[in-house]
Amino acid sequence: MKIAVIGATGNVGTAILRRLHESPDVDGIVGVSRRRPDGAAAPYHNVTWHQIDVGDRTAIDELSPVLRGVDAVIHLAWLLQPNHQESVLYRTNVTGTANLLAAAELAGVPHVICASSVGAYSPASKDTRVDETWPTGGIHTSHYSRHKAAQERLLDGFEARHPQITVSRLRPGLIFQGAAGSEIGRYFLGPFVPKGWLGRLPLGLLPFPARLQFQAVHSDDVAEAYCQVAAQQAAGAFNIAAEPVLGPDNLPSLLGAGRTIDLPVSVLRSAAALSWRLRVQRSDPGWVDMAAQAPLMSTERARTVLGWRAKMSAMEAAADVIRGLGSGDGLSQSPPLSPR
Repeated sequence: MKIAVIGATGNVGTAILRRLHESPDVDGIVGVSRRRPDGAAAPYHNVTWHQIDVGDRTAIDELSPVLRGVDAVIHLAWLLQPNHQESVLYRTNVTGTANLLAAAELAGVPHVICASSVGAYSPASKDTRVDETWPTGGIHTSHYSRHKAAQERLLDGFEARHPQITVSRLRPGLIFQGAAGSEIGRYFLGPFVPKGWLGRLPLGLLPFPARLQFQAVHSDDVAEAYCQVAAQQAAGAFNIAAEPVLGPDNLPSLLGAGRTIDLPVSVLRSAAALSWRLRVQRSDPGWVDMAAQAPLMSTERARTVLGWRAKMSAMEAAADVIRGLGSGDGLSQSPPLSPR
């Protein structure tokens, strides 16, 4: 198989390259990114690299010859910053997806695999698990969620117009690995929030909203899911998450807290909104809304159709990224993952 990875130098793309290099069935890897990595270093070696901005007006013309002859394309390109400028994000996230789909059509790519998210789902109670048929209307107070929902509509239309092309979409929870610690710190916290204390200082009592429950998965386990979808030519949507659900019962212990007290979500949201507007930290309040309102997913379809199982627990994945946040870990060979 020959696989193209769009957005191949970030958190998930790097993990996918590691996994593809291990597969005896993969005899060619095409990497596309806005910024070229060090192609002599693992896992960016033995990859045919192309420097393309998927949101640009020329992207379709540039991408289509690059994709010609590939057996599958994995589309990961997505911007999280600068999230004070939603039009800039939309250009990459939504327009970039539209450009990729148009280029895949022109190139005759038989299988398109797209990175969706739990953030694409409409709100739901945390009392039950939802499967892949839950509506993907997004959470309207989050630009990330709105863009993921818009991406889902693009995939729906593409799938309807091109029944001969296999279309797959993965909807993972939060994706963590230690090597992405610095990247996640830059994207979500910014330079003014200290990170070296994470997981190292005893916090005693930690205010934490009981409604803030979410799912996570390690980057390597997500990469395995993408590669299984490509190898099996598996169509449709797949929820991807590890156990257990993260929330006030387990996550604060990773931060060194002895116990928690329930904090109203509205208080946390107001604090996030104020500090974001003042540019003290980089997480807009929509992320609080997603953690409070996004559903908890059932991963039964991934288990039964793909045979996928997470090798690392959600707690292990979270501990790995907290360690990376504290130490400033990263990969100097990749611009997005550069160490602190």
